[in-house]
Amino acid sequence: MTGLKREKIAVLGGGSWGTSLANMLSSDGHDVSMWAFEKDLVERMRQTRVNDIFLPAITLPETLRITNDMEEALSGRDIVVSMGPSAYTRQVCSQAAEFISDGSIILNAAKGLEPKTLKRMSEVLGEVFPKLSPDGIATLSGPTFALELARRRPTAALVGCKSLDTARRFQEMLSCSYFRLYTSEDIVGVEFGGALKNIVAIASGIVDGLGLGPNTQAALITRGLSEIARLGAANGAKPLTFQGLSGLGDLVLTCMSKLSRNYSLGYELAQGRKLKDILSEMKMVAEGVGTCRSALQLSKMCNVEMPITAQMFEVLFENKSPGEAIQDLMNRPLKEELN
Repeated sequence: MTGLKREKIAVLGGGSWGTSLANMLSSDGHDVSMWAFEKDLVERMRQTRVNDIFLPAITLPETLRITNDMEEALSGRDIVVSMGPSAYTRQVCSQAAEFISDGSIILNAAKGLEPKTLKRMSEVLGEVFPKLSPDGIATLSGPTFALELARRRPTAALVGCKSLDTARRFQEMLSCSYFRLYTSEDIVGVEFGGALKNIVAIASGIVDGLGLGPNTQAALITRGLSEIARLGAANGAKPLTFQGLSGLGDLVLTCMSKLSRNYSLGYELAQGRKLKDILSEMKMVAEGVGTCRSALQLSKMCNVEMPITAQMFEVLFENKSPGEAIQDLMNRPLKEELN
């Protein structure tokens, strides 16, 4: 175990990412409980030690406690890892609030904006747990597919927190031989990078689905990063953060791999399929769909131009054809790159 001590951790969420993190932390010697919403799935995981819906290829350690009872999951835990989907973070954590002590620290691992409030996840958690200090709420982000982490393939990620002491505690807790953690005080940038890259990933899937090739994809990723950074900076993020793991790193990963739910959704849209039909077949949430709506609203409030996001909104919600969206992006008025 890389960390300096054995932590008592509750992971709230039994999806692919929650299961993968719980698996890693438990295997690394920490005392971990994982809460999952689906009662039937919890029973099967207890019996088979496999999450047959969200992470079927991985056998979970016997030391990992799996439960559907929130109080049982949180009893005696001073570290809580809050998983996605972001649209349900407030609801799930509100159920958890009565069982969390004032001295606990929280790690958000969801990547999105809350639909109605347009708030980042750390802001939502601050409202749900008003007695906790903002210094005790951190966010994990970076180029991390759940299955790749569960298969112990080396990668790196970032912990953002206003308090570097808290960030370093999570850094020590999470770091192991195949998972390298860095820290940042720019939690705003860390969260915007993780949330907004999903919109660009949908567009990247469309590009691939239309057979447009690497030139188009490279241009999309570059310009996508530009508008992510603009909206982030307008909300207090440090522009340099978007050149790192939670910006460029996560963006490249989700835009280039079929393991990305958002990329896969975009690819299917390019084949002429309807959004509702694609979503009805998905076991997990494609965060970019809801984030696209939220990001466009926020960009208008901040007077920030986000042309890729605007076109993706029209494709997702106004039945615009992907090909027409690309043509509209290409026909925009010419301008300086960094202006």
